[in-house]
Amino acid sequence: MALASLLILIAAAGYAVLCAVRPFAPCRKCSGTGAQTRRRSVTVCRRCHGNRARLRIGRRLLNHSRTIHAAGTRPQTTDRKAAPWQ
Repeated sequence: MALASLLILIAAAGYAVLCAVRPFAPCRKCSGTGAQTRRRSVTVCRRCHGNRARLRIGRRLLNHSRTIHAAGTRPQTTDRKAAPWQ
C-alpha cells in the first residue's frame, strides 16, 4: 500500500515538473503538423488552429489556480507614504 502511494506521488511530481519545463505538447488531433487532410484538401487543424501544440492539462490547472489566487489576494503596495485607505 505504501509502495503504491509512493509511486503515485512520484508520478504526480514528475508530471508537475514536466508541465513546468515543457508546458506545450504536440496536438493530438493533427499529430503536431498543424494541418489535416480531408477529401483531397488540406485544412488547418481545428483543435490547435495550426499552432502545432496544445497546453498541457496540468499547466492549465496551474494557470487557473494562479488566476484565482491573484483575484483573491490584496495588491501589495510598495509606497510607504500611501495611506492604507487609498
